Amino acid sequence: MDANDETCDQQLPLPPRPVLPDMAAARRRGPADVVEARWQALRISWQWRHAVHRIRSPGRPFPGIVPLLEAAAAQPRLRRLFPFTSHFALLFSSSTSYPWTVQAGSIEPLPNGRFKVRRRSPSAVVGEVETAEEAVTLLLELLPSTSDLRG
Repeated sequence: MDANDETCDQQLPLPPRPVLPDMAAARRRGPADVVEARWQALRISWQWRHAVHRIRSPGRPFPGIVPLLEAAAAQPRLRRLFPFTSHFALLFSSSTSYPWTVQAGSIEPLPNGRFKVRRRSPSAVVGEVETAEEAVTLLLELLPSTSDLRG
């Protein structure tokens, strides 16, 4: 056994799986509660995934989805919409159930630490920016002036 074998056996334990909000209970209370529960669930689950990644792949970058969720959650217009992720991209729907009614477009964290913002229709890259806050600001410009939330 060499020194490399020894370090493999000393891997840190993974954090326990988080307890996520009860989406069924939120649905019984109405669309606004579904949206709030979804925001909480996304943030908690992506923070956990990031923590697991740091243990399993120390030194390897993790897409900037956690700071992106935090920046988006700070914007009242986006907080009214149902957030969801697909392939690390963050999207927003005015519907709280499938099929989604995507508003504005999406934000994709890139491996280089930047963020790409895409328009929904017609689909096109609007820009690539340095920070999650800049990406959210760019997406807000694409958001329709009124977005009614539907259950």
